[in-house]
Amino acid sequence: MPRISLRLVRTGAVSLCALIFFGVCIELTARQEPLLLQQCFIAGLMLCTFGVLLFAFGRFATALLVGGGLFLALKFISTIKLRYLDSQLMPSDFIYYVHTSLVDTLRHYPHLYTLGIGLCVLVPPLLYLAWRWDWRLLAGLRPRPAAGVRLGGTVLGMLAFWLCMLPTGPFAQVHSRNVWEKLSDDAQLTNFFVTFRDAAVKLPPMASDAVAEQDWGKTAQGEPGRAHPPYPDIVQVLEESTFDPSIYNTCNVPPCRAEMFQPDMRTRAHGVLRVHTFGGGTWVSEFAALTGMPQDIFGPGGMYAPYVLAPKIHDALALQLRRLGYLTIGIYPTEASFINGRNAYRAYGFDHLYGANELGLEEWEESDAQMFAAAKRIYDKVRKPGQPVFIMILTLNQHGPHDDDPMSSLPPAYRNLLRGLSKDAGLNFDTYLSRLHDSDVAMRGLERDFLDRPQPTVLVHFGDHQPSFGGQIRALARSLPPGLGPYRDYLTYYMLKSNFTATPMPNYPMLDIAFLPSMVLQAAGVPTDPYFSAATELRRRCNGLYDDCAVPGLLESYHAWTIGRLHVYQ
Repeated sequence: MPRISLRLVRTGAVSLCALIFFGVCIELTARQEPLLLQQCFIAGLMLCTFGVLLFAFGRFATALLVGGGLFLALKFISTIKLRYLDSQLMPSDFIYYVHTSLVDTLRHYPHLYTLGIGLCVLVPPLLYLAWRWDWRLLAGLRPRPAAGVRLGGTVLGMLAFWLCMLPTGPFAQVHSRNVWEKLSDDAQLTNFFVTFRDAAVKLPPMASDAVAEQDWGKTAQGEPGRAHPPYPDIVQVLEESTFDPSIYNTCNVPPCRAEMFQPDMRTRAHGVLRVHTFGGGTWVSEFAALTGMPQDIFGPGGMYAPYVLAPKIHDALALQLRRLGYLTIGIYPTEASFINGRNAYRAYGFDHLYGANELGLEEWEESDAQMFAAAKRIYDKVRKPGQPVFIMILTLNQHGPHDDDPMSSLPPAYRNLLRGLSKDAGLNFDTYLSRLHDSDVAMRGLERDFLDRPQPTVLVHFGDHQPSFGGQIRALARSLPPGLGPYRDYLTYYMLKSNFTATPMPNYPMLDIAFLPSMVLQAAGVPTDPYFSAATELRRRCNGLYDDCAVPGLLESYHAWTIGRLHVYQ
């Protein structure tokens, strides 16, 4: 009876173990995705990766171990990040995140150090043994033909991987989800891979340095401002999914005319706000309202602003105020780390971001009144004599959906309030108006806390985008001023008030959200640096427009000045 060599036994055992390991990796990675198509997508990527490594290494077990191990490592890192930092793993994390949150996380969770050291100690010898006892796929071929087969097989594997990643390829449905779905659902590995193409950032078109100098050189010294220290406090409120409903033809009852949208004696400026997202993407409105730049000037990757844009920001509203001596704090209705919030706010210039846990609130469930009360508690706790405070508050009261509870759950006065709508649209709109009433009452309370007092204070609140009402809001008729029709799905509101007398503020037919920071600084009367001086001048020359500025070439020279010369984004 022929004797089986020890090498053949070793090779077979190593290959069998590698196959088992690869199967376990599929179970722990691809099989954990929530939808069957997503499971097939990740499994397909794993097989493509295995094919590439198989021909690149020419070794069967090594390709299985490395290919499966890479996906297992991605799953592990993704789970760790979601567990400890409450946000999904993204490709950009390997560029930015390693230098920020990863170090902080390891410092707070020393057991991860131990795990990392263990992997570094155990993995190399295991890979060495697998490599040494592995089945060499092309051992019987001469070097030149073997090299050709390996190159061809590697290219084919990479081509198959590319096809899987193609938005119009066999997994087009996996790629077609919106940004919110990609950032908020449980398909961790699917989201990691489908955001590769989305996260590409490109700089906006720019004019020459000479043209930029000619257009903006006069703003290079900044503006001194009218106020003197101590400067006024500034309270800024981003009202989630909030808009003035009176622009809709069907909204013709008293609850449609909420007091928070009506100017009074304290109003400095108010009106229609042009935003750059619809139905979701609060974080990009947040980015624009804090940095003075709409995310879409950076291409599709701008939708991932807290990840890919924030780390490169070198000037922003909070940074400017902090240079003037302000204490800058953020009040968040979720975990502070949600969608990279803590790191982004640090880059924007905030001294501290208070998440729901620190505020003693239940994340995602807070009313506006609870958020404003928490902000006042934090303000009273951190304020110091002579030091002004800037507070940025995010609310979630109007976060969709607006049809998750039946009509009977609404207060009686808001049931079947509007006529002429479908049953579904009526439920969405009535729910919105009921929540708007709560926000309106809460806003009056916030004004009492911060404007009914001697301390000079600026208060600004604005809507970040329109809700989608399950996709039904787009079809609803509305009455808009001339020229605003093309922006109908991107219009919300802003209201800017102060409790002290100051020079008049401009009002615009439509104000781009990117100009809110310069409006706030102007209302407070504080000095502005060269960047915000240029932003104020652009607002004046373009009559409140940004992307749609009617002055030819002005936006290109502005970007050349602010990004190319001042390096506000670098």
